[in-house]
This record gives sequence, C-alpha cells and structure tokens, in this order.
Amino acid sequence: MSEQPSEQPPYSSRQLEDIPSVEVISRAAVMLLSAGAERLGLADADPATSPHRDLDEARRLITALAGLVTASAEYLGLHAGPLRDGLQSLQKAFREASVVPDPPGQGPGEKYTGPVY
Repeated sequence: MSEQPSEQPPYSSRQLEDIPSVEVISRAAVMLLSAGAERLGLADADPATSPHRDLDEARRLITALAGLVTASAEYLGLHAGPLRDGLQSLQKAFREASVVPDPPGQGPGEKYTGPVY
C-alpha cells in the first residue's frame, strides 16, 4: 500500500499568521531586490555579458520594489533605510546599463522615489 504525498502549501495559513508583517514585507522586498540584481547581470563578473541580463524584466522588478518600499516605509522601521539604499543602487545600475538612459524621474520606480542620479 503506497502513501499519498501530502499536498501542503509551502505556508499554511497558520504559519503565515505567525510571521510579523514587517518580516513578510521585508522578505518580499529582498526577493525583488535579488531578482532585480540578477536581471541586471550584477551576479556575474561582467554584467554586460550576463546570460541573465534582461533590462525589461529588471525595470518591472525595480518598479515593483520601489512601490513596495515606498508604500510600506512607515512600517519597516530600521529596515526601511537599507531597503531604500538597495533600491537606489539598483536604479543607478539600471541607468548605467541602459544604452539610452531614461530622463531623470522616468527611470524604473522613480515615479515612487523621485529622480535618481
């Protein structure tokens, strides 16, 4: 007699309710930050030749991160500063990677954060 595999979701509702909201928001932000860096090719020695580089995808991830960090800054406490710094680093890296950089204030996420130079 074979046992049926348990089809539990990665987090049950009980587990999620035990995680403080600041941790859920921070985890989501770190995932967006990491994915954005990967899409910019920053994990490779030469980002310009990274097989993972995709500026269109990076733009989406950076914009989502900017929205999340901006909307939740008041709840993040001391986590807000490092997340803002990481976001700004991605925005600058995106600007440097772009063949035709966006005008100030129109780069990824800048409608939420203001211009990044």
